[in-house]
Amino acid sequence: MSEMYQNKDQTVSIGEWVITYIITAIPLVGFIMLLVWAFGSDAKTSKKNWAIAALIMAVIGAVIGIIFAVLFAAVFASVFENMFENMDFSSFN
Repeated sequence: MSEMYQNKDQTVSIGEWVITYIITAIPLVGFIMLLVWAFGSDAKTSKKNWAIAALIMAVIGAVIGIIFAVLFAAVFASVFENMFENMDFSSFN
């Protein structure tokens, strides 16, 4: 039992980090693996903490992205609304 905990406290090697970053770069697989490393029981402590931090940053990035998308859509709609109000469509009849 103590051997299992001892294995989790070992440092993650450079090679493991390189493989970890390559795996997380794969679109859907990377997200699933972040969930596995963050909430699974087999990951080393440093990788588990890193995965939790990466998920937190992903959520923050998604929220900021949604806010910017909504703001951009509002500005875009406002510009087009003003542009069409000032156009003269009588020549199309």
